[in-house]
Amino acid sequence: MARVIAIDLGSKRTGIAVTDSLQMLANPLETIETHKLFDFLKSYFEKEEVETIVLGYPTKLDGRPNEMTPRVNTLQGKLKKAFPDKKIELIDERFTSKMAMQTMIAMGSKKKDRREKSGNLDKVSAAIILQSYLEKK
Repeated sequence: MARVIAIDLGSKRTGIAVTDSLQMLANPLETIETHKLFDFLKSYFEKEEVETIVLGYPTKLDGRPNEMTPRVNTLQGKLKKAFPDKKIELIDERFTSKMAMQTMIAMGSKKKDRREKSGNLDKVSAAIILQSYLEKK
């Protein structure tokens, strides 16, 4: 079975998570510089079979768009054009960063590791978005 990949878009860094081949578990994969996203995806799709791309859809608490919402909308269009064989899904990402931080604390991550520039928080947030998608599916 093909995998599902999730993207937590950020202005500087983007978190990536992926399912196992049975689409049961979401795992943090990578945090990359946002401007390298398409290169990363092209390379990843050459190695792994992926059927769906899940995008974290950012909104304010009341559901209205926030400053990142237009960027995600633009990314969705670019992904559809670049990867027409992939299904693109949007999923609410409110509270994922807070949940990711709580998860990392619960797992015993040191404060330094949570703030690490490699973006542990970003890829854990992407995994939470992906797990939420899997649960809804």
